Order: sequence, then C-alpha cells, then structure tokens
Amino acid sequence: MRDSSSESTSFDLLHPMIQRWIWAAGWTELRDAQERAIPPIMAAQNDVIVAAATAAGKTEAAFLPILSRMLACEARGEGAGRIALCVSPLKALINDQWDRLSRLCESLDIPVIPWHGDVAAHRKQQFARKRAGVVLITPESLEAMLYNRGSGVSALFERLDYVGIDELHAFIGSERGKQLQSLLARLETALRRRVPRVGLSATLGDVRIAAEFLRPGEGAKATIVESRDASATLKILVKGYLDGPPRLSDEQVQAMADAGRQVTLEDITPTGMLSIARDLYRNLCGSNHLIFPNSRQKVEQYTTLLRMMCERDGRAPEFWPHHGNLSRDLREETERALKQTERPASAVATSTLELGVDLGPVVSVAQIGPAPAVANLRQRLGRTGRRKGTSSILRGYALEQVLDPRAPVSEGLREALVQFVAQIELLLQRWVEPPRAGGLHLSTLIQQILSVIGQYGGVMASQVWQLLCVKGPFRAVSQEDFGGLLRVLGKHQILAQDSGGTLVHGPKGEAITGHYSFYAAFSSPEEYRLMAHQKVLGSLPVTAPLAPGDFLLFAGRRWKIEEVDANQRIVHVLAGAGGKAPSFGGSPGLVHTRVRQEMYKVLSGAEPLAYLDDAANKLLMDARRIFRRLELGRTRYVDDAGTLRVFIWQGDEVQNTIALLLRFFDVAVVNEGICLSFEDCTPQTLLGTIRDILSRAPLPPEVLLAGAQNLAVEKWDALLPSPLLQRNYASLFLDIEGAYAFMRETLAQP
Repeated sequence: MRDSSSESTSFDLLHPMIQRWIWAAGWTELRDAQERAIPPIMAAQNDVIVAAATAAGKTEAAFLPILSRMLACEARGEGAGRIALCVSPLKALINDQWDRLSRLCESLDIPVIPWHGDVAAHRKQQFARKRAGVVLITPESLEAMLYNRGSGVSALFERLDYVGIDELHAFIGSERGKQLQSLLARLETALRRRVPRVGLSATLGDVRIAAEFLRPGEGAKATIVESRDASATLKILVKGYLDGPPRLSDEQVQAMADAGRQVTLEDITPTGMLSIARDLYRNLCGSNHLIFPNSRQKVEQYTTLLRMMCERDGRAPEFWPHHGNLSRDLREETERALKQTERPASAVATSTLELGVDLGPVVSVAQIGPAPAVANLRQRLGRTGRRKGTSSILRGYALEQVLDPRAPVSEGLREALVQFVAQIELLLQRWVEPPRAGGLHLSTLIQQILSVIGQYGGVMASQVWQLLCVKGPFRAVSQEDFGGLLRVLGKHQILAQDSGGTLVHGPKGEAITGHYSFYAAFSSPEEYRLMAHQKVLGSLPVTAPLAPGDFLLFAGRRWKIEEVDANQRIVHVLAGAGGKAPSFGGSPGLVHTRVRQEMYKVLSGAEPLAYLDDAANKLLMDARRIFRRLELGRTRYVDDAGTLRVFIWQGDEVQNTIALLLRFFDVAVVNEGICLSFEDCTPQTLLGTIRDILSRAPLPPEVLLAGAQNLAVEKWDALLPSPLLQRNYASLFLDIEGAYAFMRETLAQP
C-alpha cells in the first residue's frame, strides 16, 4: 500500500482487519484525505476536521481510523463493544451511509445502526441492549434520546469513543447547528468526560470558523486536514434567455375552460421557461444529470414540462422531482432512479440533493439562475466529474425579462445574470462564503432549556445556566439576560418552579414537550397531506389556496383536486390534464459582500466571457453599456426619474443595516439588492444624514429595531423578551459594526 510518492505510514497504523478489507476491496493507495486524517484521528487527542472535495473519500478518512481504534480498544480489554456516534443532517444521508459502512463493518463484526424517525423501534432496541457499534443519527433523534432516556444516556454511551459530524457546513449558522453544539455539550456532561469529535465537510469558506463551531472555545486546538487532491477540470456554458408571456393570456385560458377545451401546460408557461425546458430536454435526455431551479415551485414546473416532453416522444420518464415537500417514498424513488444504471434518469431538485447521498454517475449539473450562494454552486458541482478522467460540467441558464422603458435603470444592469457570472468567477478563484456562525439562535436556547428540564426531571436555574451558557454554546447570553428569559417563560406558563426552587415544565411547557415536533429546533408551516388513491404524495403549506376542481402540478405529474378535508388536513387528488405549481414559500439567501464586489468587477469589464453563449454575452454587454452610461465606475449616485439610487456594492447584511439606520433617522430607503433606493432625497441630504449618524454613539440593536415588526423568524422567537428578540435578529441578519465602518470610510466622504 503506497501513497503517490512514498510508503504509506498511515496504512500501517490501521488495524489488521481494516488492512485486509482495504486489500480485498482492491485499493492500491489511500486518498490524500485518508492518508493525512488517519494519524490524528487514531491518536484521539484533538478534534479533527477533514475538508475535502465531494467523492474524495471523506467517510473512509474518518471511519477507517475510528473503526481501527474501536477494534484496538476491544483487543486491549478496554470493554467489549465500543461505540462511535455519527450525526448527519439528513435521513437520506444516514440511509446511504448505512449502506456503505455496513459493507465495511460486516467483516469486522461491528454493527451499524441507523437511528431516525423512519427506523423501526426494534432496530434501536437492539443497540440499546448491546450498546456497541456505529450509530448514525440526526440531531432530532439525539435530542429525543437525551430527553427520554435521562440519566440512562450515560450508561448507553459508556464506551463512546468518537462523535463524527457529517456535512459539517450544513449545520454551521443554523438553529440545528446550535442545537447540535448544545447536544454534544450535554452528552459530554452526562458522560463526565471529553469525547473526540471529527467533522467532515466538502464546502468550508473558512475552516477556522468550522473548527470553532466543532467545539466552541477550543477551535484553535483542532487538527485541520485539508485535502490536496486536485479537483476535476471544470467545463462551463451559460445560456441567456429573454422571458415573455405565455402563449395564452389568462382571459384566453378562462374562455377555453368555459368552452370545455383542454389547455396544455405549454399554453400557460412563460416563453423563457419553456425555451429552457426544451433545451434541457434536447441536451440531457439519454444520460444522468442534476437540475437546480432554486425553488420547489420551479422544480414542479420544470419536472412536469420535461416529463410531458418524454411522454409526447414516447420515452419512458427520464426526469424526477426531489424536494422537501415530497413524501419519503417519492424522494427515495428519485434516488433509486439515479442510482440504477439500466436507463437514464435526471433529477430536478432543490438543495435536498446538494449533500453527499451517493447518486451514481452524474454527467452534468444544470443551474437555472444564480445559485443561493457560491457555496451552493460548489457543492452542486461536486456531484459531477467523480469518475477518473471526467470533467465537472456546469450548464447555466440566465433568464432575464424584456426591459420596460418605464422600469428602474437598475433593471438594465441584469442583476441575476451578473450575480450568476460573479458566482462563477469566484468559484474559479476557489472562494466560497465563510459561514455566518455568530447568530445567537435564542429560540434554540428556549428549546434546550425545556429539554434539559425534561432530561433531568427538573433542574435549578444555576445548573441549566452552567450547562447551556457557560459550558454550552450560548456563551453570548449574560446571566442577567438568562434570568430575564426564565422569568418571561414563567409568565407564559412555559416554566414553573417548585417549592424548592427547581425549574419544571409549566402547563404550556408540558404541552410543547409532549408534541412530536418538540425535538426539532426549526419550525415547519402547517401543511396538508396530498393523497392520490390512499397513497401520500407529500405535503403542501396551508398558505396555498386549494379548492375542489383546481388543477395542480406535484411530484412531476398533473392532478385535479377532488376533495379538501380541512379537519384531517388532507387534499384528495386524481390524475388530471393540466395544472399549475403550488406556492411553497421560502426566501433566497443573503448575498455576501464579496459577491457584490465581484458583480461590480464583472460590469466594469469590457471583453465577452468565453463561457457565455451569444445571447448571454449580449445581455451582459447591454448591462455594461448601461453601467458606463450611468458612470457607475466613478459615482455611486444615480438620479432615476426623481428616485435616488445608490450603488454601494455591499452584502445584504451591511445594506439592510444601513437602510435600517437611515429609516431610524426618517429617511425613506429600500434595499433593492443591487442598490439602495431613496424617495425625495438628494446626495447632499443623504451625506448630511450619514454624517449626523456617525457623530452620535452607535445605535444598539434594541434601539435600532425598537419599532421593527416581524422579528420572530425562528421557532420560539415569539417567546423572547423585546431586547433579546432584537439582539437575536441582529445577530442573524445584520452587520451593525460593518455598516458603521462602511459609512465612516466610504459613504461619509464627499
């Protein structure tokens, strides 16, 4: 066993049974990530982060040494049956990893136990009896385990050797990530010892932030393994399209329906979307691809269009939908279609297929419009070019509107196209957004308080403070604020205190913790189940208006609503001939400052881009001409028919904060993304206001957001007292320090 240049010392560290498995599998060398990760993971002295491209062997880089150490501990008589716990963000990932690890562990006599809501209870009970093996679990199931087993958790995990976190980047900066940090701190408190942690990720904008996330307060001690393996070559083509109205107007559609004439999906689809669907069909049929349209609604529209084209040409369906509102059976049906090799299959998906589920050979990724972030684009491209000698292929589609002469001048800058190009340029520079890990996520703190009380059957306030805010991840919360939060929860009957001062669940707290949804740190909207012939297709948010006789698109098929059962929250459907995709809600992510600055560079350029087709290059050149006409290379200010538009090329966190500061001082301003727009304002007036703002002490979040509405964005935010709610919102969405710095250094200058 050799690496690329010398004898592999890492291979010699592995247990002989693991070595035999590697030889039997036909490996001739260890991958770079595996070679470099094995020694520090085997040593079990520090936490380890393994950062490597998709398909670089990260799972094996972690589990070859983890399993070796587990086997060695047993051989030394340190307890029969060792345990490794691996936390994953998705059930589908757990199922996929279970399949891979089971093949490895079968010869080692180490059981692999998937543990999530879809796993039968008897399989979990087998682990509880034997207390040995590799447990693959979601944060929600780990939460339920701590809550329901209480003091029994320490006995269950008495011989726990490692905690692994798969797809680490998917947790950072989210409610689930804060929940996971808290759960791991609680687990170590129950065990009364430190357990080494191993984080795995393909997309990390700043590995130091990831290390600090892995163990708050001790990130500098973690061992970082960043793979040096060269990624696949990248081929890119972005096509430009102008959108237009559907073939039939709403009035014509209604007239045809009244006359009993059938309206086809092509009749009601905007021309740009229809052109993109035809291009996808023409170029992707016959092989496997991933298509990302950025929303569940568009997933349904494109899937149905593509399936309709297959049907028209007598082809078996080659396009399959995948998003979070589909039932588990339908999502797994898509995954199975992608994994089999007998016939071609492509998935039209949201971010649900970004993560590391093994899908078999994917020829290309089609991205319709800019991705939510550069990190998403990189993660998606990691699904292609996985076979030796193949390239990663990105097919981009830029859909722009025909310009209305009365439209704002900013629309002529083709923001979506330019943002897409900026993302590609940054991708080529190997840059991705660093994770935003500074969010307080106080909604999750409320959930964790309730969970700790349930785990121990009641705790003193000082104990839960120590566990969650001193040792745990909520270190930014002061003791005073923590006490204020407990009082508010008591006022709402979420918490109560017994005669000895012990915190227990109040009446409303018991109702909250008694519901199955308690274990999830995030909230989901109330939804209706969609059923056809007693088969569950998935779910729809109740915000979508539904009525018998309506037609809709779902799971890539057309349906007619037969009945809406409001009491049972069920929509019964039959196969139909038409329909429109329902609205699922959701919002795009925040744009990073580096992306907006790259957009400025793209618009400042003059040469066509080789990876844009003629139509996309024409759209870009037209945008550049408008950029030059507005003289945006030398000024930030544009008078647009009485509206002042200010182009500051900052990220949304800074631009939203500046807009809030100016509105606090009675300036009417809106963040439009590519610019800030002002009514009844001149550059001189704006400059005077900014200087006035800078002459005063910086506004704290609780003052800046005092009159703001809709600040409750996470599950239990509505229970937060006002100052904490405002600080929490600011920590998630604003950059007050960055906004003041930008105004001071740039905007305050004449």
